[in-house]
Amino acid sequence: MKRFHFSRDPQPADIGASTEDFLRWLGGPACLLLSGGDSTRCRAMVTLLHGNEPSGTQALWRWLQSGRRPAVNVVCIVASVAAAREEPLFSHRMLPRARDLNRCFRPPFDDAQGALAEEILTILRLHRPEAVVDIHNTSGSGPSFGVCRYSDRNHEALVSLFTRRMIVSDLDLGSLMELTEAHCPTVTVEVGGRLDDAAHELAFEGLCRYFEAADVLHPDRSDWGLELLGDPIRLELQDNVTLTYAETPSENYDITLLPDIEHHNFGAVTAETQLGWAQGEATRLFRAQDGGGRCAVSRLVRIADGRIYPAQALKLFMITTNAQIAHADCLFYAVRDDGSAIVD
Repeated sequence: MKRFHFSRDPQPADIGASTEDFLRWLGGPACLLLSGGDSTRCRAMVTLLHGNEPSGTQALWRWLQSGRRPAVNVVCIVASVAAAREEPLFSHRMLPRARDLNRCFRPPFDDAQGALAEEILTILRLHRPEAVVDIHNTSGSGPSFGVCRYSDRNHEALVSLFTRRMIVSDLDLGSLMELTEAHCPTVTVEVGGRLDDAAHELAFEGLCRYFEAADVLHPDRSDWGLELLGDPIRLELQDNVTLTYAETPSENYDITLLPDIEHHNFGAVTAETQLGWAQGEATRLFRAQDGGGRCAVSRLVRIADGRIYPAQALKLFMITTNAQIAHADCLFYAVRDDGSAIVD
């Protein structure tokens, strides 16, 4: 069963006077086909893989309202519309009991989210875009950054349309970026927190550049001044470990993290920076694997006198203060404080 609604060149009068109207007009998962000045080429933009990340959808609605025309044909995929429409709007990452859509882009595609992911991949393969940009919001408030599988001129050029910070990661999580990379340069762009006006503006400005630039893959200059961070490690919670955020340790939870921990996003932390409190040994509470599949917990955190500290000087990012996301995904990613990979 086809899940996507298709629309070609929607007009400003069609899509509503607000992002909320736009969601109602979309109805469900949608693919908007935009005709460009050069019809021999195509780019793709994907957004709303998570229903609580509004910036990409707002940017697309705003761009469509402007009546502008892209430089080349553009395929726009807006995925988790149903989750985004659940009240309050843009507050549900996914519907109850549904899997994280951005972990479903590898077989088996045997549930509703898997089938939706498979259809997204089919659409992209059918249109053969020269590049794919997947727009997200970070789970907490924090700076923008791009993520890609490889560091080269094409990926750096795409990321630089939105931000000046790029993470190179070969983690296999079942994300869209991993599956589409084999066909064309693909980047994920995290524009900042979902409630941050600056994130909405960054998404719109970057989208304008991506849609309207004559060439996004072969720029005149190859040095974009990007801050590069390589091969991060994810710190995750072990199964059945409880977590809360508070200013003081809670006896009712295995782990209590400081509520302002997200302020460390992309900042260097030392081995003396307290992150929170814990009841138990680090390896019982946390899990982490390096690229070789070895346990890396002891390289990320240490517990001393019931307090949690970084195991060494690190740079942390994608820190969340949402316990539900921490349980379903991870607590944060980490590299060395100089941006290099964490090794033994």
